[in-house]
Amino acid sequence: MSTNELLSVILIGLFLVMLPSIGLYGMFKKASVPAWKAFIPYYNIWTMIEIAHRPKYWFFLQFIPIVGWFITIGIFIEFVKTYGKFQFYQHALASLLPMFYFIYVGFNKKDKFLGVDVVNKYKKSPTREWIDAAVFAIVAATIIRTFVFEAYTIPTGSMEKTLLINDFLFVSKFSYGPRIPNTPLAIPFVHHTLPVINTKSYVEWIKIPYTRWFPSPVKRNDVVVFNFPAGDTVINRDEFQSAITYYDVCRELGHGNMDEGRKLVMSDPDEYPLVFRPVDKQENYIKRCVGVAGDSIQIKDDVIFINGVRQEPPPTSQLHYIVTTNGQSLDPDIMKQQYNMDLDKGDYSAIGEPKDNKFAMLLTTRGKDKMMKAGLIKKIELDYSYNGGGGSVMPYDTYHTWSRDNFGPVWIPKKGSTITLTKENYAMYERAIRTYEGNKLEMNGDKFYINGKETNQYTFKMDYFWMTGDNRQDSQDSRYWGFVPEDHIVGQASLIWMSWDKGIRWNRLFNRIK
Repeated sequence: MSTNELLSVILIGLFLVMLPSIGLYGMFKKASVPAWKAFIPYYNIWTMIEIAHRPKYWFFLQFIPIVGWFITIGIFIEFVKTYGKFQFYQHALASLLPMFYFIYVGFNKKDKFLGVDVVNKYKKSPTREWIDAAVFAIVAATIIRTFVFEAYTIPTGSMEKTLLINDFLFVSKFSYGPRIPNTPLAIPFVHHTLPVINTKSYVEWIKIPYTRWFPSPVKRNDVVVFNFPAGDTVINRDEFQSAITYYDVCRELGHGNMDEGRKLVMSDPDEYPLVFRPVDKQENYIKRCVGVAGDSIQIKDDVIFINGVRQEPPPTSQLHYIVTTNGQSLDPDIMKQQYNMDLDKGDYSAIGEPKDNKFAMLLTTRGKDKMMKAGLIKKIELDYSYNGGGGSVMPYDTYHTWSRDNFGPVWIPKKGSTITLTKENYAMYERAIRTYEGNKLEMNGDKFYINGKETNQYTFKMDYFWMTGDNRQDSQDSRYWGFVPEDHIVGQASLIWMSWDKGIRWNRLFNRIK
C-alpha cells in the first residue's frame, strides 16, 4: 500500500468517527455523560462503547485498515440501541446517515436514553437476523466499491496484448483518491441500467458536485479506468451506446456540421432514442495515460512524443506491420510461445506468393525485438493500409488534416493554466470549456464569448489527460474523443484476478498491470 493509499485509509477512518459528533453531543447529554467527549476523535467512540457495554477490543479493531470502518459502523448501531432503536430503518439510518440521524435522536425531546437493560431484553427474529446480515453485506460491499476497489472486465481488444478480452481486474480507487458518487441514490452493484427491464438504476434527486478525497495525480503510463467522456449523451439502442457515439452520428448525419446533425437526431426519437447520463454513470473505459496535464503530445508514424521527447512504447503494445522474413518456416507453436502471436486469432497471415516470404503481422514491441534479434526479420515497415481503427480524428475541423498515425501536436489543458482561443484551436478546446467546465461558449467570426463576455482568454478549472490504447491501431481513444477530465477518473487498474478464454488462463492470474 502506497503512502497516499495508507493516508487515505487513515483519513477516511477519522472522517467516519467525526461524522456524528454534533448529534453525539446531544446524545451524550441525555446519557448524563460529559458532552464535550463527542468532539474528541476516537475518544467519542470509546465513550459509545462504554455506554453500550460493548467489548473494549472493538475499539482497537477500528484501526485495522478498511475493516475498521465497518467496526465503527457496527458501534454506531449498538449505541443507538440504548435509545430503544431496534427497527431495521433505524439501524440503516445509523449506519448510512449518522451525521443526520444522531442529531435527530440527540436533540428531539421524545427520544430518551434507556440504557443497556432494554438492549438485553430485545431479541431479533431469525428473519430479521438474515435481513440485517444481507443489508450489512450490501453496505460493506458498496463502501468498498466506492472507496477501495472495484472489479472490472475487459470487453474489447483495445489494450491487447497488455490486457486481454475477459481479463477480470481490480481497479484501485485509492490510487488517485476516492471519488464521491455524483448520483448517490442508486441501486447497488449496477452501473447505469437495470438488466431485463432496461431502466435507469439511479435517480438524480440528489446531485453531488465533483469531490475527490485525498487526490493524487494520474501519472504518465498508468493504466487508468475512467468514465467515457463522450458518454454523457447516448443513443439508447444496442448497436449504438458507446460503440457508435451520439456525436459520431451527429457528425455523419450533418456531413461534418454538428448542429445540423443534432437537429436530425432530435427530430427522430424513435430511430435515435437518447439518454443523458451524469459523469459517474457514463460507461467505464480503460486505456493507458500517455499524456498528463500540461504536456504537449504528438504522434509521428505511430510513435508518441511528449514535449518533443520520443516515448518508448510498453513492451506488450502492438502495431500492424508488413514483414519480410528470412524464409524460415513459421511454426504456430513457436510463434505463440516466443513472439506472442496467435495464428488462430489472425495475428499474422501470408501476403502474395509463398516465395515472397511476406506477412501481415500484429506484433508487440517485445515480440518485434525478439524476432529481429533472432534474425527472423529481413525487412519490416508499418502497415499504413490497415484501417481497422481508422476514420476521422479530432478536432473534426477544416484547419487540421491529422490522422490516427500522425497526430498533433496538442497541448493538454492543466488546471490554472490560461490559453488564448483562436479559430485554429477552438474545436480542440471547446468541449472542455463548455461541457466539462460548464461555461457558455460562442465563436462569432474572430470574436469569442464566454458566459456572455467577449474574451479570447480562458483559465482551466481542472486537469486533463490523454488516453491511448496499447493496441494503438485498433483503439478508439483520445485521438477520436479528446481529453479526459480529472472528474472522469475512476481508478488505476492494478491486478488481474481472473482471466478466461475457453477456460482459465492460469498464467495471467494475479499478474500486476504495468
